Amino acid sequence: MSLILGIESSCDETAAALVTSDREILAHKLAGQEAEHAPYGGVVPEIAARAHAEILTPLIAEALEEAGKSLDDVDAIAATAGPGLIGGVMVGLVTGKALAMASGKPLIAVNHLEGHALSPRLVNADLAFPYLLMLVSGGHCQILRVEGVGQYRRLATTIDDAAGEAFDKTAKILGLGYPGGPRVEALAKKGDPKAVPLPRPLIKSAEPHFSFAGLKSAVVRAHQSGAHRPEDIAASFQQAAVDCLRDRLEKAIAEQERCAHLVVAGGVAANTPIRTMLEEVAQENDMAFTAPPQWLCTDNAAMIAWAGVERFAAGLSDPLDFVAKPRWPLDPTAEKARGAGVKA
Repeated sequence: MSLILGIESSCDETAAALVTSDREILAHKLAGQEAEHAPYGGVVPEIAARAHAEILTPLIAEALEEAGKSLDDVDAIAATAGPGLIGGVMVGLVTGKALAMASGKPLIAVNHLEGHALSPRLVNADLAFPYLLMLVSGGHCQILRVEGVGQYRRLATTIDDAAGEAFDKTAKILGLGYPGGPRVEALAKKGDPKAVPLPRPLIKSAEPHFSFAGLKSAVVRAHQSGAHRPEDIAASFQQAAVDCLRDRLEKAIAEQERCAHLVVAGGVAANTPIRTMLEEVAQENDMAFTAPPQWLCTDNAAMIAWAGVERFAAGLSDPLDFVAKPRWPLDPTAEKARGAGVKA
């Protein structure tokens, strides 16, 4: 049995976790930054990086103490090396390098998106490769065929904004504060999802990709018109997002080699209507469905540690001069999608 220390610092969550190869989470410590970023309505990269630098080392010490372990007991150090806000990524990766050097243990530089992609296997031992993954987060919206550790085939991506970014911007437009996604969902429960006529970008289009910029702009216009209640705008926006995700997913399922399992990961996977829709699509296509618990969908170190477990088992490690990456596609061979704001 291997034991991996995971470190996550790619955005505004600082986290450390200890996870074993038999899927036991011995410790998971997480420090959020909501108070620091709330006055600005979103994440400020410089503030995020400074907060990571202040809290990460004591957080790792707390995780080791909670697990009753020391660095001598750890088999490898797994740290997020990208993609993400580069200042925060560097804090976590440099810390991981220092611990690896001091302890003589291997460093595993983890792609944050691979952490999301493999996280369902942490909670479902029966989830075998290949499986179809919808990855929906603040910075990414993709459909991928997960064929193995380090083996991903991108089927669709966003050509502009990601779904999570659209949720956060909608929250800012409506004055709901930060973090935006959960607040939009909460307000939407009080509204009518049919009250505001909003577009469904790229629905029924021949290309497989997503687009949420036009939907976000339509929300701005609906709010500025003064003709709609905020709860109706929130509900209508959320329904439009769900409809877009469903249409693109159904296209991917219809056009690709069948997978027996549909999986969702990423922060937006915590949204209840989106999960419900995905369950329906899986059932309609005779696919099993797996969604990690909500805490494992948002940024966390347990998924980074688990990705480390998977990579360590495959005999993979990285040199101490590994460079942090602000962008790091899971499928570097994928054909470039149109759009200036493409999130690979």
